[in-house]
Amino acid sequence: MAAYCHVTHKALIPINGQTMLERVTRALIGSADIGRIVVLAQSPEELKAGLSPDLAMQERISFIASDNGIATSIHNIIGTDIAPWPVLVTTADNALLTGEILDHFFRAHDGQDVAVAVVERKTMLAAYPDARRTWLKFHGGAYSGANLFALHNDAAKAAVAFWSAVEKDRKKGWKIFAHFGPRLLFRALSRTIGFSEAMGTAGQRMGLRAGPIILPIAEAAIDVDKLDDLALVTGILQRREG
Repeated sequence: MAAYCHVTHKALIPINGQTMLERVTRALIGSADIGRIVVLAQSPEELKAGLSPDLAMQERISFIASDNGIATSIHNIIGTDIAPWPVLVTTADNALLTGEILDHFFRAHDGQDVAVAVVERKTMLAAYPDARRTWLKFHGGAYSGANLFALHNDAAKAAVAFWSAVEKDRKKGWKIFAHFGPRLLFRALSRTIGFSEAMGTAGQRMGLRAGPIILPIAEAAIDVDKLDDLALVTGILQRREG
């Protein structure tokens, strides 16, 4: 994606006049629920240069060199002075992130140690019938991730450590549930378990409280993973911003 758009890093892809990183950062810094922002990157200084001067000089924003893998990098800093609890995790390609989406996520959080934002397929298809996403299918519905994760306290570290081990399978829900035993895997594959119950059961196996937060905004689950996504997000932002 970066090479196609002639930039050094995917986060620096410009969409309608702003890089994706700039868009995500502005949405975060505009939220009353966000205290500080930590940008994890393999090349922190290059990403910092991709922000407007007013953002790059903000004391609330820091840039940290990442480790091997997203989950490992997050695990290294959560609960420390760099990123004290509670922690919100999102991605630089979440270019459609808005204060409204963040508000829905925060207001729906019910004290879970780990909460994952998702959008239901019927919500997505009602707004974008041609949108192609990766769907996690459960009893009662199918869901696509919205790139927002709430990590509430020390208990969440077990989930992040687990995620680090299965990160390569993040698009294959059945492989992830296979780690929690044959019964949960069978119920997930046969769709005899709902998403909330499945996450709750998996969380219990790790000694924590976990659950999904279902967002009513289709755009929350549209990130930029491929060229079709870039075209869709560009069109949405052009309409949104005139």
